[in-house]
Amino acid sequence: MSEAESNNTTTYNERLILFVLATVQFITIVDFMIVMPLGPQLMRVLQIDPSAFGLIVSSYTFAAGLAGLVASATVDRFSRKSAFLVLYAGFILGTLLCGLAPNYVTLVLARVLTGAFGGILGGISMAIIGDVFPDSRRGRATGAMMTGFAIASVAGVPLGLVIGNHFGWNMTFIALALAGLPVLFVAAYSLPSLDAHFGEARVHPLESLRRTFTVPNHLNAFALIIALTCSGFLIFPYISAYFVGNIGMSEQQLPWVYIAGGGLTFVASPIIGRWADRAGKLLVFRVIAPLSAALMFAITHLYEGGIVLAIAVFGALMVCNVGRMIPAMAMITASVAPRHRGSFLSANSSVQHIFGGVGAYVGGLFVTQAGEGAALEGFGTVGWIAAVVGMSSLWLAGRLRSGEQPETVSATELSLPAAAEAAYDPGEPMIAFVDGAAEVGDVRLQSFERDLHHESVDHLPELNSTHAVRPQVRRDAID
Repeated sequence: MSEAESNNTTTYNERLILFVLATVQFITIVDFMIVMPLGPQLMRVLQIDPSAFGLIVSSYTFAAGLAGLVASATVDRFSRKSAFLVLYAGFILGTLLCGLAPNYVTLVLARVLTGAFGGILGGISMAIIGDVFPDSRRGRATGAMMTGFAIASVAGVPLGLVIGNHFGWNMTFIALALAGLPVLFVAAYSLPSLDAHFGEARVHPLESLRRTFTVPNHLNAFALIIALTCSGFLIFPYISAYFVGNIGMSEQQLPWVYIAGGGLTFVASPIIGRWADRAGKLLVFRVIAPLSAALMFAITHLYEGGIVLAIAVFGALMVCNVGRMIPAMAMITASVAPRHRGSFLSANSSVQHIFGGVGAYVGGLFVTQAGEGAALEGFGTVGWIAAVVGMSSLWLAGRLRSGEQPETVSATELSLPAAAEAAYDPGEPMIAFVDGAAEVGDVRLQSFERDLHHESVDHLPELNSTHAVRPQVRRDAID
C-alpha cells in the first residue's frame, strides 16, 4: 500500500496535530525574530558592539545551515515523530539556555545550539503534513500551520519585546521556553509514528549532494537565493538599534514598528501572489526588486526625529521584501526537476541559513557605535551594499531556466510561506507549501502510463511518437 493510500485509511487527530505544528512554528519564529529587535538592549547590557551583536544573529543561522546539510543525509532514517520530538526538545533547551546565559560567549553558544535544532524543525513539520494529510487537503493543512507565523509576526514579537523591556532580555527567552515546554508533551501524545518512508529506496547522501550542487540551473537558483537573503540580512538585524540610536525612537515604541510591518505584509502577500500569477513571475519580480533596493537605501539614510516616516518606510520595505520573494520562490520552484526537489530543498534551506548569517555578520563589520545609546555609524554604507546586492538579483533571476512543465507553481499558493521566508526566517522548504507539488512529476507519469495501458494496440505507434518521447525530453531538459 502506498503512503497516500495509507493516509486515507489511517485515522489521526488532525486538528490536534495542526495545533502542535502551528504552536511550534510560532515559538520557533518568535525565538529567531526576537533577537533583532532586542538588539539595542543586548548591546547595552552585554556591552558589545554591532559586529559582536551580528555574531549573535548569524550564529543561529550558521548552525541551522550546517545542521540542515547533516539532516538531509540522516533525518529520513528515523520516524517523523522521533525526529520531531528530539529536535524540538533540543530547541527548547537551547532557548532556555539563552535566557540563562550570563554573558556574551555563553549566549552565542546557546544560539548555536538553538539554531542546530530549530533550523530543521520547519522541514520536519512539513514532512509530517505530507505524511498525515492527503494531497486534496494538504494545502489547507499547510495554511492552518502557517498561522503560527502570522501570530508570531503581529503578536509574538511585540509581546516578547514588552517582556524584554520590562523584565530584561533574559526573561523573553525564559518565558518562550516555558510556554513551549507543555507543547512537547502534547506532541508526544498526539503525533503518530509516521515511519512509512523507511521502505523507500535511498540514494547515498554524498551522491545526492553531488547531484544537487552540480546541476547548472540549481546553481543559478542558489545564486538568486543568496542575493535575496544577504541583501535583507545586511540591514534587518540592525534596524532596531538604528531606530533607537539614530532616529530617536524609544525601545518601548519598537513593538509598533513590527506590528505595522507584520500587518502590512500579510495584507499584501496574497495580493502580490495573485498579481504574479496573472502578469508573470519574472515581470513582477523585476518591478518590485528595484523598489526593495531603493527602500533598503532609504531606510539607512533617514533623518533624526522622523519616527512616523521610519515606521512607514519599514512597512513598505517589508512589503517589497516579501513582494520580491513570492515570484522568486515560484520561479525557483518551477526551475527544479520534480524528482530532484527533495535534495535540492534540503540544500536550499542550508544555503539560505548560512548566507543569512554571512549577511548579518558582514553588516556588523561596517557598523560602529561610539558608546551606549550612541548613533550607529556606517549604516548608510551597509544600505548601499544591500541595495547593490539586491539589484544584482534582477540579472540572476533572468538566468533561471523554466522547466516548461504543464503544471506550474502558483505564486498565490506561495504568498504566505514566502512572507515567512522574506520577513526573517530563511530556510523553510518552500515547495512543500505547494499542495502536492512534490509529486507532480510522478502523478503526471502515472497518468500517462494508465492512458497508454488502456489504448488499443493500433494506437501505440502514434502514442509513442506524440506522447511517450516528449514528456521524457521535457523532464531531462530541466535537470
